[in-house]
Parts: sequence; C-alpha cells; structure tokens
Amino acid sequence: MSYTISKKFADMKPSAVREILKQTNQPGMIAFAGGSPAVEAFPCDEVKALSNKILSENPVSALVYGVSEGYEPLREQVEIWLKEKENIKSEDDVVIITSGGTQVMDITTRVLASEGDSVICENPSFIGSLNAFRSHGCKLVGVPIDEDGMNIEALEEAIRNTPDAKFIYTIPNFQNPGGTTLSLEKRKKMYALAKENNLVILEDNPYGKLRVEGEDVPSIKSMDTDGIVVYAGSFSKILAPGIRVAYAVVPKKFAGAFTIGKQVSDVHTGVLNQMIVSRWFDEYDVDLHIENIRKVYRRKLNLMCDCLDEYCKDFITYVRPQGGLFIWAKLPENVDMLEYVNNLLKQNVAVVPGTAFMVDDAKPCSYIRLNFSTPSDEDIVRGVRIMGEIAKEFILR
Repeated sequence: MSYTISKKFADMKPSAVREILKQTNQPGMIAFAGGSPAVEAFPCDEVKALSNKILSENPVSALVYGVSEGYEPLREQVEIWLKEKENIKSEDDVVIITSGGTQVMDITTRVLASEGDSVICENPSFIGSLNAFRSHGCKLVGVPIDEDGMNIEALEEAIRNTPDAKFIYTIPNFQNPGGTTLSLEKRKKMYALAKENNLVILEDNPYGKLRVEGEDVPSIKSMDTDGIVVYAGSFSKILAPGIRVAYAVVPKKFAGAFTIGKQVSDVHTGVLNQMIVSRWFDEYDVDLHIENIRKVYRRKLNLMCDCLDEYCKDFITYVRPQGGLFIWAKLPENVDMLEYVNNLLKQNVAVVPGTAFMVDDAKPCSYIRLNFSTPSDEDIVRGVRIMGEIAKEFILR
C-alpha cells in the first residue's frame, strides 16, 4: 500500500527536545535537555490520597464521559483563583479546561487561522507551540527577543509586513527557551498594537507561578477590556505534568468555536485528573505548595548559575532568568554549536540545540537551552563541569 503525507505535515520535523530526551534514558546521562518540573516538587502522596478518595467514593463519576468545557467545580475554582491571583475577572470570558497547555495553542490556531495565514511569535519560542501552528499550515513570522522580552519595534514591523497575521503568540513570563520576562511597558504596547491592528494575543503562561526573584508583572489578559486575549495556564509545572490538566480563558465571542475545537481534538480532558486537581484546591494549601516548589527552583537556579560562572565563564554568556525552568546560554560566534552539543552527548550530557526553537531552524544559531529543574544537584555540578572541560577544547583550537 502506498500513501502520501499531507502537505501540512510533510515538511514538519519531530520535536528535537523529544528526540534528545530519548537519549536521556540511557544510564548515566545528565539531562539538561528536559523541561519537566523537579520530581521532588511533585505532591505524590497528596495525589495518591486524592485519587483513592475519589475512586472509593464515586468511581463512576470519574470514569464516564465529561463535559467538553471541563469539570464544572474546577472551572469555577480556576475562575476564582485567576481573579484573586492574576486580576483576570472579565464577565466576557469563559474558562475551558484543556489537556495540557499545548492544546490551547492547537485549538486557538484551529479556530482563528486558516491554512496559509500567519502567526507572529517570539523567535526563539517553544517548539511545541511552533509545531502546533505549523500543523495547521500557518506561516511563522519570528520577532527577536531582548532581555525584557519581545522587541516591540520589530513587532511593529512584523505587523506592518504581515497583513494575513491572525494572532500574536507570546510567553511573557520566563520565556521558553529565552528565560526573559516581558516588561510591563512592552505588555501595554503589545496590547495596543494588537487592538489597533485587529489581532488576537495568545498569552501562554505555564511558568508564571515559578518566580524566584523580582516582582510579578501583570498579565496581558488582566488589561484585556476588548476581548482580544486568549490566556493559557497550566497545572503541569505546579502540580505534575503527567496529569495533563490546563485551562484557557477565552473571550465569549469565540468560546463556542473553541469548545467545538476541543470536541474535535479529544472530546474532553480526563475527568479523574480534573477531579484530582479540583480536590487539591479544596483540601490542600496550594499557595504553600507553590512557595515550597519556588524554594526548590531558587536553589537549583542558583546552583546552575554558580556552576556556569565557575566552569564556563570564558565560554558561555547568559541572562539570568527570574524564574521558570530554563537558561538560554550563548556560545562564542566562532564555535560550531551542533558540534559542541554532540561532543557533550558523547560525554553523557544532553542539552537542546538552539535551532530547535527557531522559526527557521536552518539558520545558524549560537545558543543552547539548559534545564535546571530536572537534574539532581549533583548532576548539575558534574554536568556543567563537563561543559566547561569540553569548552576548553574549543577555546584552545
């Protein structure tokens, strides 16, 4: 039997991150390539207790089909939580539960863009979202990032030159992979530009609760008085990624279409997992849990930065993030980034090549992404030391 791959998928490549992660399962591999929260931050005992309670009290309710928009008690809890913590409280929005944050990007694209339309996004950006946009036949228009987020002048130019753009995609807090945080001034300017040019903003905020330094910056959604911002949040980074429960705050004017997109995608998010998250809100101190995991990430971030400064100071430069899970590390211009990455792999250290996050992954890139949340403290020290040793080989050439 012969077959052909659709035009939308023919030129797509598998996630470089996922391909590298396959190698991290090898014994002795130090995984700086992951994106998972620290396993010591998982509330395993609490999830076990909640699961047992739900399945012993009323197992059928957790195992039947659910409502596409989500488990109603959880939707209400998310709405209250966002009002209290993010000042997101418009009566013109609807909370919809999704199966992970990337599903919000997929459904939003499905609803707002047609094949051949453009999406304006940060360059670099999260590979999962870029592939979601590509899978719907969208063209990607990349905008470079500065130390305080997306370059607004370049964004203005991209908007001028892209009349078929449908929305702007941004990760404003501790951007993946750049680690940057979009300043308040830039958030206001981005919102104004979107409003002026009839564009939607897709605000992806999976890392916002993982701030370890500095002050919180108001979300773009909290400024949304015109119904032009779709807000994506997730429990993957503060509870556990395997639960696959996230949420979208969607303007009512296209919430119906978003729900249909959800039905097409997977009908509904797993009811049991939604009930676990809902009971977690009811029975545990979520704020205390978040503060505790921030302590874990603060320690790990400090450790990796200290090690980079000690072992790689003449080779790697970086902007220290104020939270999140990643460091975006720059190699010298004369260093072949992919050769360096491959040499690290030979020494059992896995990092992600920066090309994986670029709109055009064929262009030269001098960056690598490092994850500090997944590896143990011992592996952070040992892995960065190896990075420094291999760096010396390049310096001495």
